[in-house]
Amino acid sequence: MLVVLCFTLVMFTGDRGNTPRLGVDLQGGTRVVLSAITPDGSSPSPDALEQAQEIIATRINGLGVAGSEVLIDGETLVITVPGQDGAQARTLGQTARMYVRPVLNAQPAPNAEQSSPDEGTATEDEPRATLPGDADEAAALIEEARGTRQSEDPETQAATLAEHECSPLDPLAGNDLPDKPLITCSNDGQVVYLLGPVLIEGEAIDSGSVSGGYNQQQARWEVSFRFQGQASDDWAAFTRQSVGQQAAFVLDTAVVSAPVIRDPTPAGSATSISGNFTEEEVRDLANQLRYGALPLSFEASQAQTVSATLGLASLEAGLIAGAIGLLAVLLYALAYYRLLGVIAGLSLAIAVGLVYGVLVLLGRYINFTLDLAAIAGFIIGIGMTADSFIVYFERIKDEMREGRSFRSAVERGWQRARRTIMTGNAVSFLAAAILYLLAVGQVKGFAFALGLTTVLDLFVVFLFTYPMLSLAIRSRILSNPRLNGLGAITDVARERAQQEQARAGSRTNVEGATA
Repeated sequence: MLVVLCFTLVMFTGDRGNTPRLGVDLQGGTRVVLSAITPDGSSPSPDALEQAQEIIATRINGLGVAGSEVLIDGETLVITVPGQDGAQARTLGQTARMYVRPVLNAQPAPNAEQSSPDEGTATEDEPRATLPGDADEAAALIEEARGTRQSEDPETQAATLAEHECSPLDPLAGNDLPDKPLITCSNDGQVVYLLGPVLIEGEAIDSGSVSGGYNQQQARWEVSFRFQGQASDDWAAFTRQSVGQQAAFVLDTAVVSAPVIRDPTPAGSATSISGNFTEEEVRDLANQLRYGALPLSFEASQAQTVSATLGLASLEAGLIAGAIGLLAVLLYALAYYRLLGVIAGLSLAIAVGLVYGVLVLLGRYINFTLDLAAIAGFIIGIGMTADSFIVYFERIKDEMREGRSFRSAVERGWQRARRTIMTGNAVSFLAAAILYLLAVGQVKGFAFALGLTTVLDLFVVFLFTYPMLSLAIRSRILSNPRLNGLGAITDVARERAQQEQARAGSRTNVEGATA
């Protein structure tokens, strides 16, 4: 039933594809170089680069085990993701500095398209980027933008608001001053806003409360969260005093949502950011808010295609090696265990089917990618599944050597074997979990695959192998020692019984003669 359910989900949900996602080493990927830009044009500190690397790696983990890499190269970060779409890599490198600012004024952008914008605006397919150029040029552009778009002079504000044209290339992205007003645009470039100084910073968001989902009542995608500490009280006070006004949620100077405050929000209550979001945009935004802003702003280069480091030939070689190993195990099991070997073969087939189906679903829903290290983890895990069968079968043989019937041996052997099986799998899962927590890159994928297969091993042994043997003992044919491969064990048990009877008879004769 689990196998049927698994493959039903594979065939009738999502994109209905039946192949797993492949990692960079097998299918190639996309590489994006993020160049750090500081407001004064100075070189970024090593600590800031390491912190940015850690946050981006955490964002990747928040999207699932995606087989991506984040490396520091001088004053740049290099992100490599599987596949040919570089949008995800550029999104991961977005500064994601969230501010909540009051809306002082708003009007259509001079270069806006003729459309009616929504109060909540959607993020673009391409994230907002910083201006290109060397560090000195970028610093000069940042200073110039601050002089006009963050001016406190009303005349300068009015002139800039009327003339400002929206562009995804914003020198203030991640570099705006929180204690100054800001003239900026909605993410769709339709509206220009004059915003007041920052009310609440993104660091005040409770990361554990961030979630993205679909609001059935409002029929829209949204991200919900709660503010923590003093920010929760500040937000409650602001909404109480500003009913009917707009508050802008600003992400790297882009207004992602500017809802009208309809009712006061009590302290500690959830707040949501909504708009014309897609599911992917909501997931990315929630991921950015959950793991915090980068300490630096970055300029993203054009995405470059990276060829597979190993290639499909290595994938085929790994799969062939695994298939040969499983076939050898099956042939040995059939020759040594006969009927028990058939059940072992069916159990292994079930295990392989479950692993493949779950692999496809994980690639679809959490972006798990199959690389050569993960293949090794799956093969080792399936091999350990075979170990569980052997433990159980040998327990059955031990019981039969002691003179018990096949029926009795199956039940008593299971009672003795299951604790050993659970202990062995617990040790393997613990090792995989520790390796997953401490490792990075492909080693993390290996640990994930090993841990997953270990869990599926228990499902197979408890829900298939043992029930199949419980059915076999009800059949006269399958219980026949000459057919189920336990004839030699039965002969050994008979010989032991005869020897015991002979020894018992000898002791009786000796005792009688002594008497």
